[in-house]
Amino acid sequence: MIKSSLWLVVPFIAFGTAWQALADDKPSPSAAASSRSEWVDETRCQSCHTEQHADWLNSHHQLAMQPANDDTVLGNFDQQSLTSDTETSRFFRRDGGFWVNTPNAEGKPTDHPVAYTFGVEPLQQYFLQLNDGRLQSHGAAWDVPEQRWFHLYDGDAVDHQHRLHWSGAQQNADFMCIECHTTGFQRDYDPVANTYSSKWQALGVGCQSCHGPAAGHLQWAESGNKAANGRGFEANLMGTAREPETCARCHSRRMTLDNGYTHGNQLLDDYLPVILSADLYEVDGKIKDEVFEYGSFQQSRMHAAGVVCSDCHNPHSVELRAPANAVCTQCHNPTGKATRAGIDASGLQARNYDHPAHHHHPAGSPGSQCVSCHMPGKLYMTNDLRHDHSFTSPNPLQARELEHSDACLGCHQQTEDKVAAAFQQWFPDAQPRDGGYARDLHTARQGLPGAAQALTRQLARTDLADIRRATLLSELPNYPSTAAQQAVVEALNSPSPQVRHTAAGLLGSLTAANQQIRLLTPLLEDPVRAVRLEAAWQLLQLAAGANVEPPVLRQLISEYEQSQRTMLERAESQLNLAGIYQVTGRQADVEPALQQALRQDPTFHPARIMLAQWREQSAGNPEAALKLLRDSIEQYPQEPSLQHAYGLALVRQRQYEQALQALKRAHELAPEQAEYGYVLAVALHGSGQAEAALDLLRSQVQAQPTNRRARQALISYLRSAGNQVEADSLLAELAAQNPGDPLLRR
Repeated sequence: MIKSSLWLVVPFIAFGTAWQALADDKPSPSAAASSRSEWVDETRCQSCHTEQHADWLNSHHQLAMQPANDDTVLGNFDQQSLTSDTETSRFFRRDGGFWVNTPNAEGKPTDHPVAYTFGVEPLQQYFLQLNDGRLQSHGAAWDVPEQRWFHLYDGDAVDHQHRLHWSGAQQNADFMCIECHTTGFQRDYDPVANTYSSKWQALGVGCQSCHGPAAGHLQWAESGNKAANGRGFEANLMGTAREPETCARCHSRRMTLDNGYTHGNQLLDDYLPVILSADLYEVDGKIKDEVFEYGSFQQSRMHAAGVVCSDCHNPHSVELRAPANAVCTQCHNPTGKATRAGIDASGLQARNYDHPAHHHHPAGSPGSQCVSCHMPGKLYMTNDLRHDHSFTSPNPLQARELEHSDACLGCHQQTEDKVAAAFQQWFPDAQPRDGGYARDLHTARQGLPGAAQALTRQLARTDLADIRRATLLSELPNYPSTAAQQAVVEALNSPSPQVRHTAAGLLGSLTAANQQIRLLTPLLEDPVRAVRLEAAWQLLQLAAGANVEPPVLRQLISEYEQSQRTMLERAESQLNLAGIYQVTGRQADVEPALQQALRQDPTFHPARIMLAQWREQSAGNPEAALKLLRDSIEQYPQEPSLQHAYGLALVRQRQYEQALQALKRAHELAPEQAEYGYVLAVALHGSGQAEAALDLLRSQVQAQPTNRRARQALISYLRSAGNQVEADSLLAELAAQNPGDPLLRR
């Protein structure tokens, strides 16, 4: 599980003997055991399920991954070349196969065979086979409609030293891609040899990808006991609430918690879906970055009403159930009745939504299509149009005020005023149907007056989607108060594992350490794995202050460590393991884990920074630490985290002038990073440059009104300078944001 790095929060510590009350706790339960059926040859399914098999043939699911041959490769490999802003690749044929000559991990042009195709439309990518068994996804793709090569990262300076280079860990198909493009995938990584022997039951997304291993189903079909639960499968997907989670295993932005998934598990036993963070979603919930479908659908009124994926999509052909608007008018029609009994139809209105009286566009025009207004699309990977699945309604007035996108404003070329006026004329009584969610979230994220009350107001709702509740909770650390603390503590008992997981991760910013220990310990036996892992992670960070004996701590976090060990090929896991070794007394294992992380991904700078800190503080060799950071900066001069770490290391060695230059450089490279700006301001003030520090903090608070630490430092420095008036003004702004902020009581 890729988490925030231990090195940021767990210093080098000595253990005592306290916290013994936890020593007798039983080990955390593992994920629910599954009586995994055996996989069967998928051709056995078609004899009984002829219609479903016919739908599946030649679908995007079936063709998701194929061996590279004359029938499957769509790109032109006839001595073609492609030049991006950093590299040139050449595509050619040799010995009956398909090859790419492209810069390798050292930047040297090298020939690599194409082993598999990846997708079929609107673009096709290619997996290159390396000698250690790895399959790597190349950055060049074939534009199927335009019949041309293009580079997915053209203009992003992706060369062999970049994290997104095709030869690096971020493009390792074994870990990042293949699981969702095959059936019965098993990632088989040998950490000693650093090789892969991954395997799968079948290429493409087949029957058992969703339904699970089918040996039990075949036994059920051949037996006379037709009443058996699940028809011999471990999970019944037919029209149940489980179906969206099954699809979400691939159709979501998520982090893996282990080596793949187990059929029958809850989604959060195997994966951790992201919440609606500002970098991924707009404030009204529409997609911003590439997040696939689950996150947006999870917050929709459709999901709340019990609509599932297969109500709109044929899961076997991956096509819509009906053409164009007809898929929507299955439910949204003049009868006001849902297409099936399991859907809550209480919110439906009997109306002809497919009439110009509703959409105000000529029949058959793009504007008359339901998806144009309620599922606006965005292009990802250059030419892949993805439709938003939160099913929002246009509202240009709110969009202008809250600065989010809008279907009307995005489609029409007239001035915004004309579009807004037309919308008001057509829909004079239109009001946002989100219960004020977008407006209140905007208020909180912008640090506007009433921000804390806006969050409290939304969290008090009983009709709030779980993913939105988790998102709102994540904003509370910016507005600490008794009410915020209570909201997070109450969320630990939510029926939603996503909400419980989020709340567990927030305790540290809102509650005292002893209270955190008391609240987190029961979560080590939560029925859902993601929650247990988060509780273990948080308890690990508390170890220093609680003086936990290493054997006790190892027992408490055993499941978390086991989770990391299933992903030993990932630099992130090696970093997390190094942190675990550090706080559980296994000092000899720390540096080898960090070195392994850097071998696996030389661009993973947190491991390099932790290694420098380890050499400085544990090995007592500050000069070795400084040299490592200097060498790293020479290799990666544009990486702000290295400059920041170097500056802090110099401060610890009392080399203040050089430290200040490094901290300035980090801030220049990443002015949006609040931590860099704050540390630089403190350094400036400490070096006697009070006015420069004040100016920097003023700019930080103006750009990031929710930045409490910068505001607190600015108030303190202003008071020291005798500027009580400006300090009081900043406190008044804080009181307007959050009247319960503890700073106001000082």
